[in-house]
Amino acid sequence: MPNQCVAHRGFSGIAPENTMAAITLAMEQPYVDWVEVDVQLSKDGVPLLIHDFTLNRTTNGRGPVKDKTWAELKALDAGSWKSKAYAGERLISLDEFLDKICGRLKANIEVKTEGDMYPGIEEKIITAVRKRHMEQDVVLTSFEPRILAKIKEIGRGMRTGLIIDGKPKDLLLRLQLLHCSFLSINYRHLTSELAGKAAGRGIEVMAWTLDDARRMRRVAAMHKDVLICTNRPDIWRKAIKEPDADRV
Repeated sequence: MPNQCVAHRGFSGIAPENTMAAITLAMEQPYVDWVEVDVQLSKDGVPLLIHDFTLNRTTNGRGPVKDKTWAELKALDAGSWKSKAYAGERLISLDEFLDKICGRLKANIEVKTEGDMYPGIEEKIITAVRKRHMEQDVVLTSFEPRILAKIKEIGRGMRTGLIIDGKPKDLLLRLQLLHCSFLSINYRHLTSELAGKAAGRGIEVMAWTLDDARRMRRVAAMHKDVLICTNRPDIWRKAIKEPDADRV
């Protein structure tokens, strides 16, 4: 098996990130195994998919996500910024996302929060995952160790993963202390040694975010189990799945 493909915020190289269009396009690629998304909460506590803490970049709305109700958020245009072809594409809830991929794709869900921005977000995500019996198909990730510790405290059986943009010397120890079985790391900090040691400890490694075929091949060569996270699953196919396709 080649290194598995993770569609970053869906097939976001073509469709608007974290929307149903991007998720659907990723699912239409038979070689996509995983999808990575970001989850925040609306003002009235509905978990939804969006990366930035503000609406400005990826919707026609303005201001913090947390200040809008779900009714207000789902009325926004989340597609026109990407392309006229996606005008009217809307934000989607975590429930809609999980219903779409259930039984078809694995999901890396980043719990997108800082400090006490979203009290109770962990419980809401865990509840949604458990409702669909997707515990084995979902990993909950975060930059913040306290979030991961909270998930382990209240979500028995849930997989967790640390997101990191660096390579501290005690990284594997941190993962062990946090009881993480997943590492989401900027590909620039990944080495063959780290990938091998993590695999030996049962830790799944995802390298982000690779959209260049040469870099994909270099990272894939570090270890066969490293997941390749990309905005462009089509480039992954040419680089990893069909490595001779772009050399003819």
